[in-house]
Amino acid sequence: MGKDKFEKKVVHLIIKGENRESDIHSYFGSVACIYSHYTEEEIGITYGSLRNYGLSENKPYENKKVIIRQGKLWTKDRKDNQ
Repeated sequence: MGKDKFEKKVVHLIIKGENRESDIHSYFGSVACIYSHYTEEEIGITYGSLRNYGLSENKPYENKKVIIRQGKLWTKDRKDNQ
């Protein structure tokens, strides 16, 4: 990784619809942030259980309501964008 690039965590939440076209995609900076926008009932798993699950890039979580993936968000140093 070059010194002008930064890596951040991103959590991708997919709320399953009746078909793939009706799925809802949302992106968060942390697992905790998901629960400030959705309830445990909407997600189908408690915050504590999802933390214990060990979500990672190679280990997404899925149930009948959602798919939750963790990945990397690559950004550039702001001084390079000026």
